[in-house]
Amino acid sequence: MPAARTVCIAGSTGSIGTQALDVVRAAAGRFEVVALAARSSVALLAEQAREVRPPRVAIADATKAGQLASLVPAGTEVLAGEGALAAVASDADIVLNGVVGFDGLPVTLAALTAGRRLALANKESLIAGGPVVQQALRTPGAEIVPVDSEHCAVHQCLQSLRISRNLDNGPAPLRRILLTASGGPFRGKSLHELSEVTVDEALAHPTWKMGPMNTINSSTLLNKGLEVIEAHLLFGAPYEQIDVVVHPQSVVHSMVETTDGATLAQLSMPDMRLPIGYAFSYPGRMASAFGAIDWSKLGRLDFEVPDPDTFPCLGLAYEAGRQGGTAPACLNGANEVAVEAFLNGRLRWVDIATVIDEALTNFKATEPRDVDDVLAADAEARALAHEAVARLEARAPLATRRAAQHG
Repeated sequence: MPAARTVCIAGSTGSIGTQALDVVRAAAGRFEVVALAARSSVALLAEQAREVRPPRVAIADATKAGQLASLVPAGTEVLAGEGALAAVASDADIVLNGVVGFDGLPVTLAALTAGRRLALANKESLIAGGPVVQQALRTPGAEIVPVDSEHCAVHQCLQSLRISRNLDNGPAPLRRILLTASGGPFRGKSLHELSEVTVDEALAHPTWKMGPMNTINSSTLLNKGLEVIEAHLLFGAPYEQIDVVVHPQSVVHSMVETTDGATLAQLSMPDMRLPIGYAFSYPGRMASAFGAIDWSKLGRLDFEVPDPDTFPCLGLAYEAGRQGGTAPACLNGANEVAVEAFLNGRLRWVDIATVIDEALTNFKATEPRDVDDVLAADAEARALAHEAVARLEARAPLATRRAAQHG
């Protein structure tokens, strides 16, 4: 029996991380967890460590190092501080980056520069740090297997065609990549209908269970825009060959259209354990059937074109992607600020796109040479976004407006 592949799970206490441990449990000794890492969830991280007993655990919140050390098994090394998550990202054959948002960039770079397989669930690090990540990807042994369900689907379709951006066997038969979008909780609504939606309404995703940031991004279709940029970077397809189609059942995870008119698709029920297991097992397959379809119950599959007027974030993402350089970092940083403001009750849902648009308009994109350039771009984007949020809040404070409506 071959030796178990070693795995590091960064973001182990989040949705992706906890499902990754489900995959490990189901794999009957195929994978050995050698490191767990989280930002601040001490109790759950310690519980996970007591179960899988990794040699090292890491927590980004340095103030909780002592508490964590008192809860993990004897002999487990505890790393703490801002660099702790990246420090364990070279421990394993496979590094799952399930960290939320831009904070995942150091983990992505550490895994790739160490020549590891990066099971990438943190799209923001690739998008914001695109050119720098591409440099790290040139390290011998480094590879990315995407965990986003859409890009995992494209990866599988392309592998079935034996297409690789690094393999030149004549003209590639790829005509289009079609990324599917659930449409989120507001599919079919007009912009006017969404002028006063609540946080709870935006967090009520119809098919996927995700963290707050990703769920809000899904509701605005910004998440799909980020995935368009990610597809460009992962598969080398120009933006003109990447389209988005709304598919509310979330059963067709994405499609690839070939030059002769054929369309290949990957289908399964919504279950993130399937793409996680694929990234861990590739080029093999898991024995556990996560997401298997009961065809006696699946009645229909619907598709429609996204509404650019109601969901302008999608168009803003295409714009930033085509501009290139640090523009995607601006898009991501501004969005994270806007979404946080919405979740905190400072910004209307419809104004998330306004904040991103203003930040991109006032941002001058450059070609990043190193991580410091990416960090500087992110900081500038966040500052521009904070200014936009403050201006919008000053014009019509959200709490005051809602109080007047209910008064």
